[in-house]
Amino acid sequence: MRRRSGYQVMARLIGLVKPLAGFMALAIAMGLAGHLCAAALTVLGGYGVLAVLDLSPAPLPLLFGLMALCALLRGVLRYGEQACNHFIAFKLLALLRDRVFRALRRLCPAKLEGRDRGDLIAVITSDIELLEVFYAHTISPSAIALLFTAILCLFVGSFHWVLGLLALGAHLTVGVAIPLAVSRRGGEDGMGFRVRSGELSAFVLDSLRGLPEILQYGRGKARLEEMNARTDALAEDEGRMKRLAGRGTAVTQLSVLFFDLAMLLAAGFLFLEGAVGFDGVLIPTLALFASFGPAVALAALGSTLQSTFAAGNRVLDILDETPAAPEITGEKGISFTGAAAEDVSFSYGGEQVLSHVSVDIPCRQIVGIVGRSGSGKSTLLKLLMRFWTVQEGRVSLSGTGVEHINTANLRQLESFVTQDTHLFRDSIRANLLLARPEATQAELEEACKKASVHQFIQSLPQGYDTPVGELGDTLSGGERQRLGLARAFLQGGPLMLLDEPTSNLDSLNEGAILRSLGEERGERTVVLVSHRRSTMRIAHRVYSVEDGRMS
Repeated sequence: MRRRSGYQVMARLIGLVKPLAGFMALAIAMGLAGHLCAAALTVLGGYGVLAVLDLSPAPLPLLFGLMALCALLRGVLRYGEQACNHFIAFKLLALLRDRVFRALRRLCPAKLEGRDRGDLIAVITSDIELLEVFYAHTISPSAIALLFTAILCLFVGSFHWVLGLLALGAHLTVGVAIPLAVSRRGGEDGMGFRVRSGELSAFVLDSLRGLPEILQYGRGKARLEEMNARTDALAEDEGRMKRLAGRGTAVTQLSVLFFDLAMLLAAGFLFLEGAVGFDGVLIPTLALFASFGPAVALAALGSTLQSTFAAGNRVLDILDETPAAPEITGEKGISFTGAAAEDVSFSYGGEQVLSHVSVDIPCRQIVGIVGRSGSGKSTLLKLLMRFWTVQEGRVSLSGTGVEHINTANLRQLESFVTQDTHLFRDSIRANLLLARPEATQAELEEACKKASVHQFIQSLPQGYDTPVGELGDTLSGGERQRLGLARAFLQGGPLMLLDEPTSNLDSLNEGAILRSLGEERGERTVVLVSHRRSTMRIAHRVYSVEDGRMS
């Protein structure tokens, strides 16, 4: 995780506002006008007192009329400001989610392998949601506070420059110094809280998915105790942040009272010196008393900004992550005439997985790759799919290096089936149509017959419209694997890459699927990876991989 300063995170997040700059300017204008109306109510009341004392030429009916108008405008402008801010916030959150999902698609699968799914869920839900505080309650309030302070100090300074400087010092203390002090006092609490929150989400998701194993081995109590310990630690972190926020609020309110008293004393001293009249005592004191709204709003943000910036930092980590294999566009499209791996070497994190491997995959033949688990067979298929970029050597389709083939073109040419087929929480039909949305019912049935799963589907109460449940848990591993094969047959790519396609099948279903693959001779090319040598009987040629070396 890259650690950015709060200012760097703020600058990046503000940069996203550019498409909605007009709405932001409108929100700032209405917010500024609204706060001026609110302060004007108190100031006009002061002028009313002066009018009663015959110290002001302004007539009382006019002052009361202006006060009524300011009260009405305050409500309308406040509503308009909040409406604009939340429109901006929710629009930007939608834009941010779209960008995050696009980034995840670019990073998948290489950069997401081993990443906690629960932590990712926390980023794309609670972390992005927390940024609403920044967009709706930080950007425009900060601009409003700056402009409002400038206008107030000029107004108060028109009575005497000392009073203007005192008003400036009051607003800088309440709106800048205190929020920065509270934010810095929080230190790494915000980032730690977001990280531990993501870890708890991952732990809960992992516990739910592994619930059968937890019950089987009687680890429910231990798992619950660990979950409670994590929850208590998170609650303690949150409590510490809340206490800091409470102290910040107390200091803010104390500072407001202190500066109100200081303004009254300073104005009274200037009155005794003859530097200002009675109006120079009453109006500046009332103006300062009524002016702390924008500054107090900023002070309240001091304790939440650490969490907000921590959430922004985690979101930016995903947006800034470089894909292991960037998407390729703009190249000339190709058709499939064969594939090859030439003197390929590849390492994961410094651990050698493939060493000078060469494989020839002629068009319309079945090529088998056999070897024990961990020997590098699956890695070779991922390099053919360009999930990872080749480090040494060359992987090509139709004589063209995969790094020079458009990603969409490459996905059309290749069908990849892993031993762990993922099924979405939808119907069997929808899961199959993922491979080819325009496929007809006859084409669906033909693909399922090749995968030896059509009869099973027909036996279900709703047939192809049967829901499969979350993560496909209503189906066995073999049934999910056969549906994955049916997807590959339905897609119809000329190159099928099958990673342990029969590992979860009994001998009867394995034989039926191998027979179907054998019937594909002359129509498409198949690369069949397995640790079972019996699976290789349909292959034209077989390569053996041991410790990353080919024989």
